Amino acid sequence: MCGIFGFLCPGERARDVATADLEKGMALISHRGPDGAGQWLSSRAEVGLGHVRLSIIDVETGAQPMLSDDGRYTIVYNGEIYNYIELREELGGESFRTHSDTEVILRAYQRWGPACLDRLRGMFAIAIWDAIDNKLFLARDRFGIKPLYWAKTSRGLYFASEMKALRPFLDDRKVDNAALSDYFTFQFCLGEKTLMAGIAQLPAAHYASLTPGQVVHPVRYWDVQYNIDYSHTELWFAERLRELLEDSVRMHLRADVEVGSYVSGGVDSSLLAAMARGVRPDGSFQAFNGRFSDGLDFDESRYAQALADEQGMQLHVADIDEQDFVDHIAKVIWHLDQPTAGPGAFPQYMVSKRAGKSIKVVLGGQGGDEIFGGYARYLVAYFEQCIKGAIEGTLHNGNYLVTYESIIPSLETLRQYKPMLREFWASGLFGERDERYWRLVNRANTFAGILTPEALDQRETFEEFKNIFRGDNVGKGSYFDAMTHFDFKTLLPALLQVEDRMSMAHGVEARVPFLDHPLVEFAATIPADVKFKNGELKRLLKAVFASRLPQTIRDRKDKMGFPVPLNLWLKRGGKARDLIGDMLGSEQARSRPYLNAGMSIDAVLDSQSVYGRNLWALLSLELWHRQFVD
Repeated sequence: MCGIFGFLCPGERARDVATADLEKGMALISHRGPDGAGQWLSSRAEVGLGHVRLSIIDVETGAQPMLSDDGRYTIVYNGEIYNYIELREELGGESFRTHSDTEVILRAYQRWGPACLDRLRGMFAIAIWDAIDNKLFLARDRFGIKPLYWAKTSRGLYFASEMKALRPFLDDRKVDNAALSDYFTFQFCLGEKTLMAGIAQLPAAHYASLTPGQVVHPVRYWDVQYNIDYSHTELWFAERLRELLEDSVRMHLRADVEVGSYVSGGVDSSLLAAMARGVRPDGSFQAFNGRFSDGLDFDESRYAQALADEQGMQLHVADIDEQDFVDHIAKVIWHLDQPTAGPGAFPQYMVSKRAGKSIKVVLGGQGGDEIFGGYARYLVAYFEQCIKGAIEGTLHNGNYLVTYESIIPSLETLRQYKPMLREFWASGLFGERDERYWRLVNRANTFAGILTPEALDQRETFEEFKNIFRGDNVGKGSYFDAMTHFDFKTLLPALLQVEDRMSMAHGVEARVPFLDHPLVEFAATIPADVKFKNGELKRLLKAVFASRLPQTIRDRKDKMGFPVPLNLWLKRGGKARDLIGDMLGSEQARSRPYLNAGMSIDAVLDSQSVYGRNLWALLSLELWHRQFVD
């Protein structure tokens, strides 16, 4: 895990100016690479590549930028290629100078060009300069685990692992209004957009080949296809899932340093930690959890401890309180680059801070919910289908057979969606399925009275939402597949942004074994009623690996998702309420064009109908404005 920065500018540049640009950009991402830094300039200084390093594989000789033997290609790269050993064998005849995955990528590109991406198994953001063809190659992994942004400026094209490294080179700093509409709707941006106008991200599973002055046109090299396979039994799917996930965990444990795991106490992270412990049963295995000091509703550490006791792990628990929120929230937003995906970034920052004191690499459970169906809102659609089917008389093949007793345990998880459910049910059951899901995930209506009518204009966002939801690779598959596909394409990248930034803030590499492309491709072929039946979320995953988990985790019905007690802090008053009130009630905040001028911040803080998540969205956006725009 590292950070990269670079530029591609037309015409010859003064070397001192080019060097200063490299140093300025690299300094802003230095936290990503505490173990070293390197930079390279072309002979005319029109191309610059910089790299800050966190040493994981080939600690001694894997430094970057790295040049090919003939000097034609120069690479900087951030990530891990888990099958680098196998690729090294496939590249037989090559004389390798190092044992690093960086050199494997470089030689693979020399031999296969952009087609080398099809062979890479891992997470990556890559930049390669071709001195013969005067071409810059940029590429990002299939899921967007590793970030890569670019900005087209009057000087040329600049790119980096984090947006903050591009900010000094922008010709103007202003908010992208289309991205802001996305943010108020979902708490993340759709597509290539970022909240900062002039900065875009290279989409997941895309590459771009550029010459100086050329417009960026990303090319997709991979996509998940929902080709549902009805020819196999549930037992066959279970055995194949077991094989693929076990293989992924083994591959994700490849490192020349110790690997530990985040353990929230939920199914996904607990399962990965248990499987990793099974691969490495000898010696210590470190796991990391966080808990708030505000009661059991905000504390999952008892579940993590049950796993640690059963598996012989050393569990480190980060104790988090309201004062930590006040002390660290500005740092969280600075590292996050732009606000996204809700307040869970804060506790993740605190847990990563604790992990960084002990270890360099951790496994995380991101991706499990989107691939196997773990969000409570999928239950809402399931119940809708049951009711609709009963009304229309279209229940068939057992797809929506349900009993009252089978769904009762799951109903409790829907409480967090009560405000959205009112809108959802009131709007009816029989519209287009994308419109129904839009009503379920759209958060903008909860900002009524707080935001201006212009800020709540969602027409462009809705059109983009429909294009994604109706993607060709889902086709006429199940509603369940359409929902998980949308979240896979939109919510998951936002969560991966949080995972990357919060871990790298403390020099920790987070790996996500659920996002191994052979596993994801296989999961997309599993029929919906095998993954999800009788109201049980992630049923197949739990059934296959139940024996790996303690009974207390297997029996859990409360999916917490690392909740932050914002509502509790607001209700009782204190430092967090004061911070939010002072920040959002300030003249600086009230001058924002999206806030309703007549809004009373005290009334908002006292309102029982306003989510703490909404206030998080406004607070983090205001902090971001002050740090990156003003």
